[in-house]
Amino acid sequence: MARSRLIGDARIVAIPIAFNEEYAIGRVLDRFVGTEGVDVAVVDDGSTDRTPVIIGERGVTLIQRAKCGGAGAAIRTAYVWARNQGYEICVIMSGNDKDRPCEIHRLVNPILSGKADLVQGSRYLTDGTHANMPLHRRIASGYIHPLVFSLVVGRRMTDTTNGYRAVRLSMLADPRIDLDQPWLEKYELEPYLLFKAIRLGYAVREVPVTKIYPPPPMRYTKMTPVADWWSILRPIIILGLGLKR
Repeated sequence: MARSRLIGDARIVAIPIAFNEEYAIGRVLDRFVGTEGVDVAVVDDGSTDRTPVIIGERGVTLIQRAKCGGAGAAIRTAYVWARNQGYEICVIMSGNDKDRPCEIHRLVNPILSGKADLVQGSRYLTDGTHANMPLHRRIASGYIHPLVFSLVVGRRMTDTTNGYRAVRLSMLADPRIDLDQPWLEKYELEPYLLFKAIRLGYAVREVPVTKIYPPPPMRYTKMTPVADWWSILRPIIILGLGLKR
């Protein structure tokens, strides 16, 4: 889905991450209609359903992984592809229709104006929105993880588990940010990158965004309650203690 017009002379690409999202990925891509100045590609993390077919039917660039490697591996694939294609800003978002492409400008404008290197979407800021979240998810994402993260990193953040974010890709050339580490394959990569950006002194901002989880009977997340929540919490502990780089 080529949208060649540029915003502020910067090349921008939005990349939803999808795994077995045949019932949602079409809606995700349809929401980009009218979103100008942004190219669109999708990382398919080894889906076994019709997700790649639907992406192809929409005429969108498909970045296909041979097998499921996890959220971190898929996001890393997106960043590597975007850098190789010469993009300057990459927006990562959900492939299951939780995020709204019409809000991409909120994420990229601080980067375009030189005020940010990483912009984190927050459903919990004023003007942010969320719906259909189970209570345990609301407590974990709205209180526990942001509190622990903020205490360790030394800066107040409101939504540290939201994958809807924009990154100035030149930041990833910093050798102190190593996304290729094997322990970042699952859900660890997102908090890792946010942690490192703040600790290394990059300009990080939060902006309000919408996060609408699909209603039952559709699955609102593929995360398992214990193992995967530990995977997004442990980077804070590991990095805070200096056990990994």
